Amino acid sequence: MASESSPLLAYRLLGEEGTALPLNGAGAPGGASARKLSTFLGVVVPTVLSMFSIVVFLRIGFVVGHAGLLQALAMLLVAYFILALTVLSVCAIATNGAVQGGGAYFMISRTLGPEVGGSIGLMFYLANVCGCAVSLLGLVESVLDVFGADATGPSGLRVLPQGYGWNLLYGSLLLGLVGGVCTLGAGLYARASFLTFLLVSGSLASVLISFVAVGPRDIPLTPRPGPNGSSLPPRFGHFTGFNSSTLKDNLAAGYAEDYTTGAMMNFASVFAVLFNGCTGIMAGANMSGELKDPSRAIPLGTIVAVAYTFFVYVLLFFLSSFTCDRTLLQEDYGFFRAISLWPPLVLIGIYATALSASMSSLIGASRILHALARDDLFGVILAPAKVVSRGGNPWAAVLYSWGLVQLVLLAGKLNTLAAVVTVFYLVAYAAVDLSCLSLEWASAPNFRPTFSLFSWHTCLLGVASCLLMMFLISPGAAGGSLLLMGLLAALLTARGGPSSWGYVSQALLFHQVRKYLLRLDVRKDHVKFWRPQLLLLVGNPRGALPLLRLANQLKKGGLYVLGHVTLGDLDSLPSDPVQPQYGAWLSLVDRAQVKAFVDLTLSPSVRQGAQHLLRISGLGGMKPNTLVLGFYDDAPPQDHFLTDPAFSEPADSTREGSSPALSTLFPPPRAPGSPRALSPQDYVATVADALKMNKNVVLARASGALPPERLSRGSGGTSQLHHVDVWPLNLLRPRGGPGYVDVCGLFLLQMATILGMVPAWHSARLRIFLCLGPREAPGAAEGRLRALLSQLRIRAEVQEVVWGEGAGAGEPEAEEEGDFVNSGRGDVEAEALARSANALVRAQQGRGTGGGPGGPEGRDTEGPTTALTFLYLPRPPADPARYPRYLALLETLTRDLGPTLLVHGVTPVTCTDL
Repeated sequence: MASESSPLLAYRLLGEEGTALPLNGAGAPGGASARKLSTFLGVVVPTVLSMFSIVVFLRIGFVVGHAGLLQALAMLLVAYFILALTVLSVCAIATNGAVQGGGAYFMISRTLGPEVGGSIGLMFYLANVCGCAVSLLGLVESVLDVFGADATGPSGLRVLPQGYGWNLLYGSLLLGLVGGVCTLGAGLYARASFLTFLLVSGSLASVLISFVAVGPRDIPLTPRPGPNGSSLPPRFGHFTGFNSSTLKDNLAAGYAEDYTTGAMMNFASVFAVLFNGCTGIMAGANMSGELKDPSRAIPLGTIVAVAYTFFVYVLLFFLSSFTCDRTLLQEDYGFFRAISLWPPLVLIGIYATALSASMSSLIGASRILHALARDDLFGVILAPAKVVSRGGNPWAAVLYSWGLVQLVLLAGKLNTLAAVVTVFYLVAYAAVDLSCLSLEWASAPNFRPTFSLFSWHTCLLGVASCLLMMFLISPGAAGGSLLLMGLLAALLTARGGPSSWGYVSQALLFHQVRKYLLRLDVRKDHVKFWRPQLLLLVGNPRGALPLLRLANQLKKGGLYVLGHVTLGDLDSLPSDPVQPQYGAWLSLVDRAQVKAFVDLTLSPSVRQGAQHLLRISGLGGMKPNTLVLGFYDDAPPQDHFLTDPAFSEPADSTREGSSPALSTLFPPPRAPGSPRALSPQDYVATVADALKMNKNVVLARASGALPPERLSRGSGGTSQLHHVDVWPLNLLRPRGGPGYVDVCGLFLLQMATILGMVPAWHSARLRIFLCLGPREAPGAAEGRLRALLSQLRIRAEVQEVVWGEGAGAGEPEAEEEGDFVNSGRGDVEAEALARSANALVRAQQGRGTGGGPGGPEGRDTEGPTTALTFLYLPRPPADPARYPRYLALLETLTRDLGPTLLVHGVTPVTCTDL
């Protein structure tokens, strides 16, 4: 059952004639009334004319004459194999849903996302603009070859003046004719294309008949200048009629100099010319906004056009090889006129194909531009192209493209433009193949095209073939096009784009992550590769922002989950209040620039919610192994959103997909003295629960006192030296000793070392303190610890301190083992020990190179000070009645120590093995 927000509700199920119709015309510029073109007029005709272009009349002899029939057929098969792979991808995407205006751009952008789709769409647009200019320049050259004043051919009429200015004028006049037809709409374009299709078909029919009806004849060739400018005697090519000897002579390759350029031909250069002429397979797809049924018309019409043009090319190759000698093929590329029953009809075909190719490129460019403008990817630059007529014709985009073609005509570099155009086309084809490949690899349930004659093998082969052809045709243009695509994608990424299109990258990531999560076997975990996987429980992120970032630094590439418990009972609520909160928390993660997941739950109490999160957060081998909590004290909560630059600036809510200001999504901090959602008893119970579940625990106190540069992602840190102090043994245990070798002590060392790997903490020096008992000899424990640190590859300064040093109190008398938290000692004695340990830590915080003694209030600020302190967190008492006493001892122990992490580790985290 579709939900109330289902996009299917944007569609009418039945139109007036019983057909499925979208309410908005499926994206057509002017609604459903703009979709008028049939499969034949909208797809077959423009695709056939684009794939023939001028090559079918002026380059058949060039290809066969240099490559020979066998290699020419091989080239044609390779070229059409590459094109067919892309056609299969186009058919698959086009039959997977409603195709709106924009053709290939629409398919790519809605699959690969706006960044890649917008960059390739703009390049495809430029390719069509330049393709229109190339067709017009080729048409001008063809006209001047016959009618130009400087024409050198034997049948030239020499009536039109020539030169750069005249050539530009002729091109501009022809562009005016083409632009006028396209401006008046797709209907007139379709009729004009159909007329040119009839002219081209008639011209080709006359050529095919001429091969059979015309007898053998000698054809004069264009004279070549001899040495010192002297003229050579007249030369002739021979049309032999159907002759097996002629076919035998034309089977093998015979590469020679191109008589028009003087360059030596080879397989790659001839193949590039052939491939340049038949790359118009997207001409029909570009008209997707004007097609009555694009999902049916695009695949059917494109396949018919490709098959038809392939058959005609093969037929012309065979007829030319049977009837024309090698000299005629290599020295007169326009020999169709010389053998035609009526030569003017060949000229009409040449001019008609050039005009139709230019019209197809111009109207295709305008549709792509209109789609780009409508998607608003490039802002005000393309905004004028959004304008459409009442009938839905994007005439402003046509005028926009018309002007750009006119600028390209000013360059007039036909050969250079032709290579760039083909490379840009191939980039778009490769992107279409990549889109289909991504959809197939993602295995999304909604990717179920009705066209099934494809697989990921054909898509991958299509991508590779297009990239190979790009560098074969023009390595420079290929490299430049990929660089341009990268720059445009970076620009669009920085600018942002629509988030409602659907990104295949997310589907691919899901598919791969699921596959690798299944392979992540917890039974194969090893202590060598242990990493912290944190679950940070946050009540209100306004007061926990520094802790949010500190935990992000402690994760060391591991899992990081932000957990939050919403109090309530689903039985008494009309809907789940948790689901709408995810957007706010994900926006928080983005603005805070932390790499975290979000996990929210609904529970009657915070303790039960914490149990839920500890049990079910994560998946497979990626589950939290460490619980992080803020410290429970009476300090008034601060609103860090007001002081943090990332949150004090309002969010840009004008762009699609942006979130409103986070200050409106989270409530203000709790007022001092107001009731708290978590009682001290439940707080300690949550710590005990985590330890029972074999989770490590970290309690963070005063993390808001850390300087912002210590929590940043940069590598600078501060110029002043700071210490990170580690006390790897239980300060609430009355008897000292080498307790640093237990699991919890090693866990403290590991976490402090991980923090030192973060760029913002590189300048901090790690100090490890050992507490000596009254009967313990100095130096023994320090030596053992230094040996251990050397084996663990941890660089740190080791200091021994004696109980009572700087504290004014000696070690309490105690005979029973265990700390005061879990012993039966009185509150007064335990409180005295906690104060003594606190004074001991404070006394060491201000000591160091250039530092003096004193607590945080009286430190020598000229020398290094302690930026963060790691303390051993004792286990909570077994008796819940002692939880308040336990919390009070922790408060006394950490009072005025500045930023402090109380850590208790229960899992092995490091080893000395390789």
